[in-house]
Amino acid sequence: QLPKLISDFVLCVIWKREGLLSLGQERVIRIFSTDTAAALRAAEIDAEIILLAKKVDGVYNDDPATNKNAIKFDALTYLDVLKQNLKVMDSTATSLCMDNNIPIHVFSLENPDNIVRAIEGQNIGTIVKGE
Repeated sequence: QLPKLISDFVLCVIWKREGLLSLGQERVIRIFSTDTAAALRAAEIDAEIILLAKKVDGVYNDDPATNKNAIKFDALTYLDVLKQNLKVMDSTATSLCMDNNIPIHVFSLENPDNIVRAIEGQNIGTIVKGE
């Protein structure tokens, strides 16, 4: 099912390996975080959105692993993330997304179906975008 859904998408997977970043077939010395590298690459290819899979199911006002009263946001602006110092991605990456108007869809990778759900535009996780 996933190959059919991503046939119109450019897929860029970024992972850490021994202090290097792997971007497709490119290997570069790690100067920026993986978040910043993803945002930069998204801007370079004129991506419509960044799908950001995390261990949690969205963006919270505090760490839900340590605070059972943490509140999950359904939607935020880039400025909300920056002003509240929310742990979506580093501030450089968030600013790059804001400057290039690239929304960030944060969702949990715990359920493998969430990748398909995010691509289909289902209401999961948190969306970070402009006003």
